[in-house]
Amino acid sequence: MSLSSSVAPPAAPGPDQSGASGSRRDPSGGGPELTLVVRARRSLALDVVCFDLADPAGTPLPAWTAGAHVDVTVRPGLTRQYSLCGDPSDRGVWRIAVLREAAGRGGSMHLHDRVGAGTTLTVSHPRNAFALVDAPRYLLVAGGIGITPLMPMVADLAARGADWSLLYGGRALAAMAFAEELARYGPRVVLHPQDTHGLLPIGDVLGDLAGSGAHEGTAVYCCGPEGLLGAVEAACAAWPAGALHTERFRPAEPAVRDGDHPFELRLARSGRVLTVRPGQSVLAALESAGAAVTSSCRDGTCGTCETTVLGGDVDHRDTVLSQAERAAGRTMMVCVSRSLGERLELDI
Repeated sequence: MSLSSSVAPPAAPGPDQSGASGSRRDPSGGGPELTLVVRARRSLALDVVCFDLADPAGTPLPAWTAGAHVDVTVRPGLTRQYSLCGDPSDRGVWRIAVLREAAGRGGSMHLHDRVGAGTTLTVSHPRNAFALVDAPRYLLVAGGIGITPLMPMVADLAARGADWSLLYGGRALAAMAFAEELARYGPRVVLHPQDTHGLLPIGDVLGDLAGSGAHEGTAVYCCGPEGLLGAVEAACAAWPAGALHTERFRPAEPAVRDGDHPFELRLARSGRVLTVRPGQSVLAALESAGAAVTSSCRDGTCGTCETTVLGGDVDHRDTVLSQAERAAGRTMMVCVSRSLGERLELDI
């Protein structure tokens, strides 16, 4: 499951895209990859399996915050991103939940069919582009496996005594992971199985908030399939800037488009000038030239390859940067974004 996070343009002095207390996101991953062992595996719901990952020697794992995800090397040559859905205070275990997707690219099928207790996996340090910002109140909206990054948020907000609620939809109650665990939060959590209740009433819920004025100061966090995200984005179109925070499973648009033109790419630190061809990504051009750039998803969803831009206008094609960050043009995701002009200069 590839992940990408974005937020509507922030209103000054409102919170930035992510990071606790409005801090800047940390896309770096924080260090070298880790070799972890699956301590336990259990079924959470129909077609959803949970894996508890731990250091084989019992060494405490790196710290993380609600909304973070890790890259998991499912097998050689196949890496997928999964949200951490356990307890951030538990440094002994990282927990991920994986939906079996028969029509996917093979990652979830491999984990479901080949990985069990005792299996070792290569895992990155956590990155967080979907962290909670400070707000008077929170509305969390989840669709299906999109509940995973929101589970630590629920625990965090509940522990703080914050004003929050969760609207969680799924195709059927039996397919909704963590349904039993969420029941303890009472009326703050609304479970909405589609087979018995229909589609999530996004327009009604968000419309009621806007009509009562409660949308002022409400931070909305949404993760789920594209249809749900589109509905939430449409319903929040007139909300205050910076209110909506989303995380996607897949890129919202193709990275390669008809009419892409070649452009020069200047590497400021070395002074080298490369040519990026039509249909070639900046990342591919850099790798061909031997320039080391850390990357993961390669489709503009995880934020790993974020690079500082020193000159030129960027054609942003990721789903990580906010509109305000895109307009500022200070960074780009080199795996998908290109140049609007004939030349681009990067801090490489």
